[in-house]
This record gives sequence, C-alpha cells and structure tokens, in this order.
Amino acid sequence: MPSQNPYQALLSISEQINAVHDTSTLFDRIMDIAMEALKAERGFILLKSPGGQAEFEAVTARNISKETISSIRELSSSVVNQVLEKEEPVLTMDAQADQRFSGAESVLLQNIRSVVCTPLLRQNKLIGAIYMDNRAGAGHFDEESLRFLQAFAGQAAIAIENARLFEKLQSENQRLKQQISLSSIFPEIIGKSAPIVHILEMVRDVAGSTATVLIEGESGTGKELVARALHYHSPRKENLFIPIFCGSLSENLLESELFGHKKGAFTGAIENKAGLFEQAHQGTLFLDEIADINKNTQTKLLRVLQEGEIKRVGETAIRKVDVRIISATNKDLWQEVQAGNFREDLYYRLNVINIKMPPLRERKDDIPLLAEHFLQKFAVQNKKKISGFTAEALELLKSYHWPGNIRELENSIERAVILAREPIPDKLGGIRQIPAGLFNLHRPRPEADLAGKPLHEIEKYAILKTLELTGNNRTKTAQILDVSRRWLQYRLKEWGIGEEQ
Repeated sequence: MPSQNPYQALLSISEQINAVHDTSTLFDRIMDIAMEALKAERGFILLKSPGGQAEFEAVTARNISKETISSIRELSSSVVNQVLEKEEPVLTMDAQADQRFSGAESVLLQNIRSVVCTPLLRQNKLIGAIYMDNRAGAGHFDEESLRFLQAFAGQAAIAIENARLFEKLQSENQRLKQQISLSSIFPEIIGKSAPIVHILEMVRDVAGSTATVLIEGESGTGKELVARALHYHSPRKENLFIPIFCGSLSENLLESELFGHKKGAFTGAIENKAGLFEQAHQGTLFLDEIADINKNTQTKLLRVLQEGEIKRVGETAIRKVDVRIISATNKDLWQEVQAGNFREDLYYRLNVINIKMPPLRERKDDIPLLAEHFLQKFAVQNKKKISGFTAEALELLKSYHWPGNIRELENSIERAVILAREPIPDKLGGIRQIPAGLFNLHRPRPEADLAGKPLHEIEKYAILKTLELTGNNRTKTAQILDVSRRWLQYRLKEWGIGEEQ
C-alpha cells in the first residue's frame, strides 16, 4: 500500500462519480480513480449485461488487452472467477506462490504477482467486479488496499446502477416523446384512429426533409392542416408558409400570383410585383387543388422544381428561389395524368411523398374527439356553458356519413351550439348537453326526394346543399360542382342570394 492514505480520496469520489450519467464515461472514471488510489499497473471492470444474462464483459480496462482479460478469466481457479462465483473479494500478495491459484495458467504465464479484486454488489446482487494487478513484485497490495477497494466498489456499484437507470429513463423518455409527439406536437391534427396515427407518423418522419409532398383527399378532410404541420415542424418554420387556392384563379392571374410580373406586362400591371415563390423564399408554398392548374403553368412549375428558377411575367431575368412545395388535390391526380390533363413529369416531381387523407366516414372513432374539440371552441366563442353531447347525439354523429367531412362536422357543431338554449340552473348546477334534435343530419336521400322534379329544381338543390357543406365558400362550391365561379355567382344572383359575407 502506498504511503499516501487512499481514504482521503473517498471524500470526493462519491460526488465525482455520481455526477456522471453517461455509463461509458463513468466506467472510465471509476477505473482511473481506483488505479490512481492503489497505484496499480493494470486493471479492468467486468459487468453483467443490463438484460440480466449471466455473461460478464469488460466495459473498461487499463494497460491490458481484451485477449489478456479473457485469458485471466478462462480457468475456474483464476482470481476473477473466484470473485464472481463466491461474490467475495480476493487479495493475494504473491499470486505465483498462492496455492489458491496454482492451477491458473494465466497467472504463471503473465507473471502476475500482487492482485486485488472485489465484487460489485448492489443491494446484495452481483453486477460485476473490479480487478487490478501488479507484475513488478510481491506485496504491492495489502489488507488496507482491499478495504479501500471494497468501500470504493460499494460507491461505484451505486453510481453504475444510477447511471444505467438514468440511461434507461432517457431511452424511455425518448420513446414516450415519440408517442406523445403524435398527439401533442401536432395538436392541430386531432384524432387517434389508425389512419390518423399513420399520417402523424408520416408528418413526423418527413417534416424535416426538403422533399415535395402531395396530399390527396376529399374536400374538408384537413389537407391544409397537414401542410401547415409539415412546415411548422421543419427547418423552414421561421420563414413564411403561403397557401394559394389554384382552382379559383384564371390562367393569367395564377401565373402572376405565383411568379410575379413586371410593370406594364399586362393591363392592370401598374407596378412591379414579386410573386409568391419569391415571397416564400426559404419557406413553404402550399398549392391547394393543384390538379386545376393549366398546362402552361404546369410547365413553369416544373422548371421551378427542376432548376429552382422563376421568371416574372413580362421579364427575361431569371431569379433563383429556394421554396419547398406542398400540393394538395381532391382529385385522383394520376387519373388526371392518364386523361392527359396533367403532365406526368410534373406529377412525379410533386409526388415524392404522398399522404392520403381519409374521409371522416373512415375514421369514425375520431368523431367524438373532433366533436368535443369543436364544441369547446364554439362554446367559448358564443359564451355558452355546454358540458357535452347526449348519448343519442353522439350516436347520431358517429352514424352519419359526413359527405362534407370535418368541415361539415365543424359547421354542424357550431350551428348546434348557437341554437342550444341556456340551461336553467338546478340545485345540482347542471349544465346543458346538446341533444340529437339540434343536428339536422338525417336528411332524405336526394334521389328519393328529387325524383320527378324539374331539372332546374334539382340543379338548385345541388348548388345550395353543396354551398351549405362548404360553409358558404363559393370558390370551393364551384370546384366541387365542376363549374366556374362566375357561373355559380350568376345562378345565385338569379335566385336572389347576395354576395358571401
């Protein structure tokens, strides 16, 4: 034992090693402290694998190779095996003369003289061992060396178990974060059904990439919500997210909106104007109803995707832009390609990642969650105290086919909240629930209701009902009915229905 009292080291050792939470760093620190305190020549730490298997492996070593460690352990009469089997420390001042190790070939071959080895015990369970030796001469270690190493091993075992627990908790926390991210990191996308969980996983996986994304699905399924989630969880989140509804714009106006124009390029171009691609530089441009853009604009859009370049209308100068494009459509875009309405090369450029939004009728389990969300939203807006829905109302909501999807559900909940009467407080302070009667959802089938009616009445019914489903959005209504917005405005004016509010 060296003249310096190693117990002084114990005063600071506990604080030092318990502050380390990374196991590999901790193993090295424990080995260095033990080697320095006892002035050992060589040493290693063996630990049982965290999975609970009986195997022990060297997790750190000093001045000794893995092959030599294996050699020292290979015979049952070796120092290390005795410690692991009996769970008791071993000290030998001269291993060459110690009868306990007379059959240990590795002791003789490596000329090992002084050895000290102690088990690592945690709550009386063996988790490993610390081994140190010296080949310079006998008597390097003594009883005091052993007592120190035992005391140190007790502290080390606690630190190791704590570090392993910390890493396990970190791993579990990371796993939980990934699960939680599907509901809390994307709070704007409400649902727990299998189709929605799949979409949330895709959003999580591709948000950080630069790939183009094509979102397909019926009107009212939440395509723009997914596009916004992709942007706001991407490296581009500090820059602009710009949506544009392509179906409502004429060819010339859409081209000007996207690419900008030079003053005097056409009638009404009274000044130079930057287009949305320039405004969205280093951000995201969301092209809603991409299937409706004309062939000329398709060609220019393809150039942006291929070269990252645009030209303003009326200009020859080329401008570089860095924009991520997310597009959406309620049509089958591949069918549009097959029909010759959409460029196939552009389709492949836009469809690097494809997300299909399920209609609400295919995610019935999400209807109560969505209904409750909209109820809370509109109850606050309308300053009404409503606790929820009656059982009959919830059953009605779940059984309805929702042709207008989430948008129709939202409009229906808003209407029900507005029409719900304020409760008369009773002794229990009850708060009104929305009854099924406030939802006008069980409408007769149109074909049964309209059979034999004049064509103009059928036309009016289709237009007004579609307008109702879209929340009086005339652009969306025209798109669904596959008519121009001007034609729709003419019909509504003919029926005495004024401009949308």
